[in-house]
Amino acid sequence: MTATTSEEAAGSKRDHVEISSSKENADEEAPLAKKASTSKEDGVVPSIVMVTGGSGLVGKAIENFVNEKPRDNESWVYLSSKDGDLRDRKSTEAIFERVKPTHVIHLAAKVGGLFANMSQKVEFYRENVLINDNVMECSRIYKVKKLVSFLSTCIFPDKTTYPIDETMLHNGPPHSSNEGYALAKRLIDTMNRAYAEEYNCNFTSIIPTNIYGPNDNFSIQNGHVIPGLIHKCYLAKKNNTPFTIWGSGTPLRQFVYSKDLAELTVWVMRDYHKPDPITLSVDEKEEVSIKSVALSVAKAMDFKGEVVFDTEKADGQFKKTACNKKLRSHLPDYKFTTMDEGIKKSVDWFVENFDTCRK
Repeated sequence: MTATTSEEAAGSKRDHVEISSSKENADEEAPLAKKASTSKEDGVVPSIVMVTGGSGLVGKAIENFVNEKPRDNESWVYLSSKDGDLRDRKSTEAIFERVKPTHVIHLAAKVGGLFANMSQKVEFYRENVLINDNVMECSRIYKVKKLVSFLSTCIFPDKTTYPIDETMLHNGPPHSSNEGYALAKRLIDTMNRAYAEEYNCNFTSIIPTNIYGPNDNFSIQNGHVIPGLIHKCYLAKKNNTPFTIWGSGTPLRQFVYSKDLAELTVWVMRDYHKPDPITLSVDEKEEVSIKSVALSVAKAMDFKGEVVFDTEKADGQFKKTACNKKLRSHLPDYKFTTMDEGIKKSVDWFVENFDTCRK
């Protein structure tokens, strides 16, 4: 769903959620609507939180986190592509009319790998603009109290200095390979500020770094970096063959475990009330090499065979360091899941769900 060629070394110009694209069942009750228990205590009106793209990696992580730590007076509704076509205004209005959300976490997007982004720039721009415009305008019309949308580090300027932070988002053109997707996503930030200025709307956005965890797409060709490595290592162990990683393994990346991102996203919805985006990422010192990630995967999989780095494959960009100073100014003591722990949990989930997971 969301990767490029040679993704393990290069990272990916991709987002992390599914597109809500099907018109099927648009006028029926949302089949994936799942609600936490609510109550009206002391006259408090319950919040209804609607999550678009709710069946993907981040959506499922949010659902799991909320189920583990539910709050009174909050109901959560998780949408998938079966609930309606967010590119279509009437379909989107029907969803808002049916769910009547007070809060929206907007994950849904048209996403794809490098080749898809290069060959379909018009579609990636137009469809994402339509999705985002419909969700944002319906959030205004239906008086949503808070809208949180997801951006991506791949939409930052191609030519920039590191570490990147939220103030640098519009400092230059994105990489030409994904400019359609990137410019459509950047407009979310522009419109968040515009809606705040003109309509006093409480809209904001999140910029996550590389996400991994259960419910990811574990395809070797089309998956994210870590799930692709997990699947490769699983097959290498099963078939008694070398565990081969594309590239030298030297590029550096910041990875955030999906459950951590879910918890921080819920915090943004509840407690961060500025239109300016906020980067949700581990600290700069937690940046790790692809080689160390691969070795952690091998350890978690209890793989005893040969680990090979195919240096004929391109490494891609060496680093994409993001600064989380804004996050730390609000949550200085937040503890992220360590890489070894997160990878172990991801490996165990993949092995347990091998027959049914996306791969």
